[in-house]
Amino acid sequence: MFPSEDDAFEGDFMRIAPRNIGDYLPVGRRTAVGVVLSTFALVLLIVTALVLSALSQVREKANLLDNARSRETTAGALVTFREQLGATLNDYAAWDDAAEYVYAPDRFDWVASNYGEMTVNNDLFDTAVIIDEDDKVRMAYQNGKPATWRPDAYFAGGLKEMIDRVRSMRPGITSQVTGFVKTGDGIAAAGVALVRLKSGALPPVDAERRYLVFARHFKQATVDKLARNYVIEGLELQYGDGPAANHVDIVNPLGEVLARLVWRSHLPGDVSFHEARPVVFTALGIAGTFFLVLLIIGSATLDRLKADEAAAREEALRDRLSGLSNRAGLFAKLNRMVDNGRHDKTDIKLLYLDLDGFKEINDSYGHAAGDRLIKGVAAALRVLVPEGAVLARLGGDEFAIAIQGNDVWSEGRKLCLALLELFTEPFSIGERVASIGCSIGTSVSRAGDINGEELLRRADMAMYQAKENGRGRYVSYELKMDALREEKLQLEADLRSAILNDEIQVVYQPVVSAATRCITGVEALARWQRPGYGFVPPDIFIAAAETSGLIDRLGLLVLHKACETAQQWPSIKLSVNISPVQFRNPAFSGHIADILDATQTPPERLRLEMTEGYFIQHPERASAAIDKLKQLGLHIALDDFGAGFASVGYLRRFGFDRMKIDRSLIMALDKGGRSLEMLQATVALAKSLDIPVTAEGVETEEQAAILHLCGCDELQGYLFSRPVAAEEITDMLDGQDAPLFALRAGA
Repeated sequence: MFPSEDDAFEGDFMRIAPRNIGDYLPVGRRTAVGVVLSTFALVLLIVTALVLSALSQVREKANLLDNARSRETTAGALVTFREQLGATLNDYAAWDDAAEYVYAPDRFDWVASNYGEMTVNNDLFDTAVIIDEDDKVRMAYQNGKPATWRPDAYFAGGLKEMIDRVRSMRPGITSQVTGFVKTGDGIAAAGVALVRLKSGALPPVDAERRYLVFARHFKQATVDKLARNYVIEGLELQYGDGPAANHVDIVNPLGEVLARLVWRSHLPGDVSFHEARPVVFTALGIAGTFFLVLLIIGSATLDRLKADEAAAREEALRDRLSGLSNRAGLFAKLNRMVDNGRHDKTDIKLLYLDLDGFKEINDSYGHAAGDRLIKGVAAALRVLVPEGAVLARLGGDEFAIAIQGNDVWSEGRKLCLALLELFTEPFSIGERVASIGCSIGTSVSRAGDINGEELLRRADMAMYQAKENGRGRYVSYELKMDALREEKLQLEADLRSAILNDEIQVVYQPVVSAATRCITGVEALARWQRPGYGFVPPDIFIAAAETSGLIDRLGLLVLHKACETAQQWPSIKLSVNISPVQFRNPAFSGHIADILDATQTPPERLRLEMTEGYFIQHPERASAAIDKLKQLGLHIALDDFGAGFASVGYLRRFGFDRMKIDRSLIMALDKGGRSLEMLQATVALAKSLDIPVTAEGVETEEQAAILHLCGCDELQGYLFSRPVAAEEITDMLDGQDAPLFALRAGA
């Protein structure tokens, strides 16, 4: 048989190729293979080393980034802790009442109540000290009790330097210094401030200066709270200079290290490295896969760190309570909108919202209810604002909405109307229902012509104008508002000066018997002749006093003058109007008692007149305040009845001693219609409750006759006399044998 081609090929091949190929490979080929294998192994080792080195660098970078974030956060927490004390110190030091009572020689009770006793269980400060220009301690309290130590012994280095710095400052709004100091109880944030008026000026007390010192101790409980709030693991307060890789020093004003905050590093890089290592070692034989895995792991780590940083930046720009942007977040977005507006020629409209009545809800139901209300309002605003708008909470009960486009005027007006409509409905806060309003100010940046800060300032000014115009409305910014604002501030400054310099005059309008026309009392009315401007209408300067915090001083000044003057008229009553702002002051009844005692005025001669609005809005507090006043023996009159919505239930509840009919009901008599029936019904209602009635604003004899027939027992108005000086009242009383109107007619 002849072999096949395959058999022949196999035979030839077997002759050419030996059974063990390796035995016949030349030495150079083996070396080459070894070199290749060694080279490959060396490459693998180098690649492995490079990979491990890269992973190590990533790990260290991640750890460094995390440590840097923790260090910045911890340092920021210290700054926030100190600045919170500084803000609290400013509120308590730049305070008109404090400027009056701290410098008063006999008002330690007020100082102890408003400073010393506030140190107990207070998260803002636990130590309060008042010293004078000679370093004499006027008051020292800690944790609600008088301190047993001397400040110079209790506070270590740093406090004296802060006091000297404040003393070297000129009196002003920023006359204060804060810093960290060491005390007998540890480390504390401390601040020193000059006690001054809210405007920054000193009260006229012979240039004497007194200084308020607050301290808030930095205890472990405080450190734990910072750790929770800022997510810093293992944050501790450490004294001495022991080993600590991660720390932030707490330094006093002298530059001395008092202690330091230390924490444990999260070491996110180590965590990532340990997670990736099994995968890396498994893939050592496959270089490409190894590099791919390394790339994925490295990218994931960096992405995670970047995401954490982005989340931290986002959190810093967000309000924690409402979840909306905070003030810093609003400015960041506003500035971007302004830049875009300059580029694409679009307008930006900013709406500044302030909740009307929120403070009363907060005071009546507590801060928890107020927080729930803020969350509810934020949720409602999210639904209402258009897509693409910026919504922020600026703090407290203030919100802002920014929209951008080519027709922001129309869109802004519609949004304002929708917002006002929203607040006509009550909000549910747990088991309660809260009715609040909203005042809105708006401003516009045309094609980005003004920056975000100015845009907010203008909207804020317009919002306050909306409040002054009656609340529950929106007002757009106008350039004249700046001038009006300056005028208002100057008016308030002049009024403050007038009160301090005793330039407020008091005039008196007689109240006569409807039957005999003889004087039965007088109503004291404030008058102000403003230098350079002339007579200022009472409704103007009284409103300015209410908004600027001067109403308590003004009201008590008028009351004191009236009580002193009324001593010469022992047979008649004295009526004085009381502002709702005065009525809300818990110390009001005490001030009244002091004036009655100082002027030797029998309380039964004094009648306080109040409008019905406050009683309806705050019945519980109003009832308690009236009870205190009645315990003094005073009479309470309901003023302007018929102009509001007081019900029979309120009249019964508060037990008014007299009702004064609003002049609008009397003026309506001249217009006919059913005005007489309304007047008769009003007087009949009062009579049914045994409340005597005074009619004010009487200008004609016909009105006086009708009011007498309807049942009014006292009358007041220009028919009998305008408000006059005390001397004229004395002359009228001297001629009391004849009815007042007859005397005037014959004069």
